[in-house]
Amino acid sequence: MSGRMKVGAVIITMGNRPDELRALLDSVAKQEGDRVEVVVVGNGSPVPDVPEGVRTVELPENLGIPGGRNVGIEAFGPGGRDVDVLLFLDDDGLLAHHDTAELCRDAFEADPRLGIISFRIADPETGETQRRHVPRLRASDPMRSSRVTTFLGGANAVRTRVFAEVGGLPDEFFYAHEETDLAWRALDAGWMIDYRSDMVLYHPTTAPSRHAVYHRMVARNRVWLARRNLPALLVPVYLGVWLLLTLLRKPSGPALKAWFGGFKEGWVSSCGARRPMKWRTVWRLTRLGRPPVI
Repeated sequence: MSGRMKVGAVIITMGNRPDELRALLDSVAKQEGDRVEVVVVGNGSPVPDVPEGVRTVELPENLGIPGGRNVGIEAFGPGGRDVDVLLFLDDDGLLAHHDTAELCRDAFEADPRLGIISFRIADPETGETQRRHVPRLRASDPMRSSRVTTFLGGANAVRTRVFAEVGGLPDEFFYAHEETDLAWRALDAGWMIDYRSDMVLYHPTTAPSRHAVYHRMVARNRVWLARRNLPALLVPVYLGVWLLLTLLRKPSGPALKAWFGGFKEGWVSSCGARRPMKWRTVWRLTRLGRPPVI
């Protein structure tokens, strides 16, 4: 026995990318060090053929991204406690290097307060990292690693003690902002988040608006995020800033209509339990370069 941290991986799939899924699983199997145990969750669909030793869970309905990932967490025991670290990887991604799991072990073992690591996403053809994939405001240099205040949902590693302490991803979000909700709760509990440019997931360059529900979900969940996590004084400031930013980006008429529909839905629908962060967490976020008003 090596005595090193145990690493698992959760991959959710709609069953429509079998070749990409197989390539991802092969890249996980090639990781150096102790074997990474993998669970593939079929989110409302059958799981394509997978290599021997890969566990599968098939859900009768699509629970959304956070719901599917939470099922994957629980496949490793309550709160994922059977392992020390869980990787969350998009099924059309590919680990670029064979040492990613070992780098995760090194990072978590070296820093006991490190709770989450966000990987760098790069296009496999061009090597380009989209600005939106660098989880900080100063995103011009994707090769600079740093402390951050959120992380990328399909390319990350989480210490399972974080789930035990603050809970899992918010099922009700279905899609969009679920990572920031978990990140804020983790930061409020004293955990840190790192963006690491040397931990790379290859993923084709895409636009988030490719999802039909994008504009509605983004707006609704932004309101839920604020209502659940921010001190009352900051809720209107945060949402007012994002309303202004949305208008400045001049979305199309249909997109803006969907956005305002989601914004309204976020106010009139239940957002789950409200646990506002401490003011010292607000200051901590500010010192990290992203005050929770933007």
